[in-house]
Amino acid sequence: MATVTEKAAPAAVPGKATANSLKQVLFKKIEEQRPRTQRLMKEFGNVKVGEVTMAQTIGGARGVRCLVTDISYLDPMEGIRFRGKTIPETLAALPKPPGCDYPYVEAHWYFLLTGEVPTMEQTLAVVEDFKARRAVPQYVFDMLRTIPRDTHPMTMFSLAILAMQRESVFSKRYGEGMKKDEYWDPTYEDATNILAKLPSIAAYIYRMKFKADTHIPGREDLDFGGNFAQEMGFGKPYDDVSRMYFILHSDHESGNVSAHTTHLVSSALSDDYYSLSAGLDGLAGPLHGLANQEVLRWMMNFQKKLGGAEPTPELVEKALWDTLNAGQVIPGYGHAVLRKTDPRYVAQREFCVKNLPDYPLFKLIDMIYKVAPDVLTKHGKTKNPWPNVDAQSGVIQWYYGLTEWDFYTVLFGVGRALGVLANITWDRALGYAIERPKSVTTKMLEDVAAKTISADDLGND
Repeated sequence: MATVTEKAAPAAVPGKATANSLKQVLFKKIEEQRPRTQRLMKEFGNVKVGEVTMAQTIGGARGVRCLVTDISYLDPMEGIRFRGKTIPETLAALPKPPGCDYPYVEAHWYFLLTGEVPTMEQTLAVVEDFKARRAVPQYVFDMLRTIPRDTHPMTMFSLAILAMQRESVFSKRYGEGMKKDEYWDPTYEDATNILAKLPSIAAYIYRMKFKADTHIPGREDLDFGGNFAQEMGFGKPYDDVSRMYFILHSDHESGNVSAHTTHLVSSALSDDYYSLSAGLDGLAGPLHGLANQEVLRWMMNFQKKLGGAEPTPELVEKALWDTLNAGQVIPGYGHAVLRKTDPRYVAQREFCVKNLPDYPLFKLIDMIYKVAPDVLTKHGKTKNPWPNVDAQSGVIQWYYGLTEWDFYTVLFGVGRALGVLANITWDRALGYAIERPKSVTTKMLEDVAAKTISADDLGND
């Protein structure tokens, strides 16, 4: 019988030997999980887990329980949990590079896939595997250079991933014919190949677009976060900024636009390149990943209105009330699910307190954090008066020299790829079906509301 490694990929796939530990652990987890999913479908397929209201049908399926993921869960009071661990627990548990405050991104990838905290030995094996897959095909750079330089960085990023679709191991294996229970294997290979290349692709776009087309080669001795900082041209501790940022933004359940889009496209058996590129297109929207850029712009305008004055509680409170009374919102505050300060905000705030406590923009943001919840509570129109991740992330990038905020969503995209690619690897492992919800017409809803027909008459097929 062939081993999982022998089934995993053609011999030409880089890093095959060093990937054994992670792939073997993942394969064991898949074999354990499959019977659980199959039993639920077979024995309990008709058990209801909720009912859909008209508001949910019309309002974006908010709160409809129709997705399954074990990678992360958004707890209203604890924030995002990665494989059951809170953000502080995750950051504390995962192995860190020597002398660094934040974990290896590669360790987080192992953790997202398996639910197990890797040892340092297992982590370094993944680090080496990523290095072996890191080289970006030259045609990707050639393609990027043909695009007008005023193209948005997210467009470039999505196109670069889509251009590499010809490299897909899954598409090749599917064309050759393989069993359905093997689909996860080439999906894993595609996911790992993509992830290993993303930092270099992102850095190339940044240097080409914003740094006079001057490029910095990577270093073989550096990990995912460290090499990204190297190729971007930023020194320490920006390597730790990268590790923290990518881990914090990696996953957020499956219902957000980028994760859901990646899952939806993948459910049609489109490979990882098609699926991730589509998910990133959703991330680029101002109601999703673009929000951190919008928040930073608002914060800097707010700073200008203070005219250089020290951001005292009294000044900030007055300015916030002026904003709200003018019919405007305070961006970066509020969350659809959370009912406390976003732990991702807290993690980044702790970094700022340690590394840039006297930076004027951070001092303003921190004072808003201390004042805004009370103002918003008194205002009474915000379900959650606490800051979310976007209220803090931009100031760190700006402080370390990444002042081109059009690029911030690309950073988000590099991180988010970790979660969505882990999710679709498991989707394939458990044989999830193509996603195909049922639509109804407005007239049907009106008839149900008028009780001329019942909801059962709408059908479920």
